[in-house]
Amino acid sequence: MERKNIMIKKRTAAILLSTAFMAGALFTGCKGESTADELNVSSDGNSVTLPDAEIRNFEMPEVGEKIAVITVKDYGEIKIKLFADAAEKGVENFTGLADMGYYDELIFHRIIPNFMIQGGDPKGNGTGGKSIWGDKFDGGVPEGLYHFSGAVAYANSGSTATDGSQFYIVNTPEGYLDSTCEELMSYDISKYNWPQNVIDMYNEKGGTPFLDGSYTVFGQVFEGLDIVRELGNVETDENDKPLKQVQMESVRIVEYTGE
Repeated sequence: MERKNIMIKKRTAAILLSTAFMAGALFTGCKGESTADELNVSSDGNSVTLPDAEIRNFEMPEVGEKIAVITVKDYGEIKIKLFADAAEKGVENFTGLADMGYYDELIFHRIIPNFMIQGGDPKGNGTGGKSIWGDKFDGGVPEGLYHFSGAVAYANSGSTATDGSQFYIVNTPEGYLDSTCEELMSYDISKYNWPQNVIDMYNEKGGTPFLDGSYTVFGQVFEGLDIVRELGNVETDENDKPLKQVQMESVRIVEYTGE
């Protein structure tokens, strides 16, 4: 596909549990001339070869496996594979809250085009929420799960130890991450020293790689990403809150039937 310069708001500190952090920098599409090999560098600037990493995001659920189905009013269903083996506490929390009906009729209170949609706050302003254990919990950073487009992760206030009920779904166009993206890699190249297969997957699927290592990814949209894309284009105010309410009618945990 033809590459476009895309403006997304880079939330470097956190996808915070408050709308008060709106002063994020703008991140643009890349025009650099560096090669993909130059992205795999050590802290002293020398090239290194990294072994391929395990990538779990695009595994399809098996028949009988528990999945999440978010029904968005006036839009349809978003189906999510849950990685209970990799993100045990994160999935336990999400499924527990869903089974309690906690998410029913809540809204997506923050939508940032070409970045993400965020919901799960009963206050509807980014300041609320809890876990099934009553307080925050530490979901950790599961191995093999990255912030490719369609990834589902918990919002936090600076560390995964502050995971609660709020979650976001990554929403970026496929192929926006150019492997020659010098601007992106200069963000913190020592932190994002990805293996080539991860770079290639970001290049193919899109995503928000600068969030890797700081948030608990626990799921991946496998059906309904077109709905996520549609939600990403709704009109919002200066705080990224949709002008017209985007409501989750329900979030259900069901067995995958293969359909």
